Amino acid sequence: MTSINWMEEVKKRESDLIKDAQQLLRIKSVLDDENSTLDAPLGEGVKKALEFMLQLGEQDGFTAKNVGNLAGHLEFGQGEEIVGVLCHVDVVPEGDGWSSDPYGADIRDGKLYARGAIDDKGPTMAAYYAMKIVKESGLPVNKRVRMIIGTDEESEWRCVDHYFEQEEMPAIGFAPDADFPIIFAEKGIADYDLVYKPAVIEKEGFDSEVIEFSSGRRYNMVPDYAKAELAVLQGQTDIVQRFDEFKRKKELAGKVTVESGKLVLELEGVSAHGMEPDNGKNAGLLMADFLSELNLDGNSEKFFRFTANNLGKDSRGKELGIAFSDDITGDLTINVGKLSYSRETGGRAGLNMRYPVTTDLEKTKKILYQLIETEGLTIENFSNSHPHHVDENNFLVQTLKKVYEEQVGEKAELLSIGGGTYARSLESGVAFGPLFPGRPDIAHQKDEYIIIEDLLRATAIYAQAIYELAK
Repeated sequence: MTSINWMEEVKKRESDLIKDAQQLLRIKSVLDDENSTLDAPLGEGVKKALEFMLQLGEQDGFTAKNVGNLAGHLEFGQGEEIVGVLCHVDVVPEGDGWSSDPYGADIRDGKLYARGAIDDKGPTMAAYYAMKIVKESGLPVNKRVRMIIGTDEESEWRCVDHYFEQEEMPAIGFAPDADFPIIFAEKGIADYDLVYKPAVIEKEGFDSEVIEFSSGRRYNMVPDYAKAELAVLQGQTDIVQRFDEFKRKKELAGKVTVESGKLVLELEGVSAHGMEPDNGKNAGLLMADFLSELNLDGNSEKFFRFTANNLGKDSRGKELGIAFSDDITGDLTINVGKLSYSRETGGRAGLNMRYPVTTDLEKTKKILYQLIETEGLTIENFSNSHPHHVDENNFLVQTLKKVYEEQVGEKAELLSIGGGTYARSLESGVAFGPLFPGRPDIAHQKDEYIIIEDLLRATAIYAQAIYELAK
């Protein structure tokens, strides 16, 4: 049994750790598909961040490998098995409203501010220094320890897809890209479109017709804006009054204008991450709810009534007949991230479904297909990322629990999430930190930061974890 003081080892390297983290954070590594080249398939910024990590590792005596400028790894140790540490160096765009340069990596009040500070460059550097401490300690390890560095985690995961086509899969591993103590379960995530093609639905005496309607751009975000253009045959004043009343009742902002003889309705909702739609106000569904109560033409009436009745009443799939929950990951959720309709092409609802680990997906799909068939809709663009769950008694989970409890002095509760981390690309992988319980999650927000004390604590935890998993 080793008596190494991991925190003491971190403290010896504190200034280097912070300096290297700042250098990595100063690289603007946002996906840039528009300027991709053979040499930089996801743009120069992400390639530069990947190269920075690989060069750093080479200087420190790790075996470094660049895999197609999409991913890479740093490795030390020997043995048949690999312990994986899965990180990513791409970041989401910085957005507006920062108090300092998003890529300045300024330190204020014990916090390091930059886009990527908590997601995932700060934790990547913590894990790197943890590997460095274990390597430099000279402690015997019987496995190879490999940091796998991705560059497309915030988008389409092309990095890990490409990486695992070329390289071997670690037997066990963790992703320092979520919360402490341990995330041992992640919901399945399926995206698909419900599509309604215009039919000849004769209806007499309607007051208005929906010409165009649109809301939302991404499956995994609650849309905060919706716009509808109507051709009104009669009762325009009544529609405007009803819309004003609807906004007041729902406490929403919006406006009404008339453009080229068309009545244009705009509504503002509240955006949120698609893994919990109830945290937002879906402008598209709210607008569909309003439109469904009007005396519309047959085609648009059918689409908006279906949307309001089957998608707009709850976020748990009850009206679709697919509600499900389990003790491991909680409720199935449905976020309607994209909604559109046009007189010419019909309607489309883009759904992001996050389902519990014990869901029978084939049964769920069968129920969906039966329902939409009776409604004259079809499903298109179905894509699925299977749920991920590592048994509580697994060696990986038990080891990380022990390490966390020894380092922090608190019980290591097992957590589940609706989001997805790189951990799900390993059969036996979990997300492990860096966000400590009670800390606000400021990933993807303006003025993103990591508390330096937490960065150092996480490094000590990761160092002990790597040693315990690899010894």
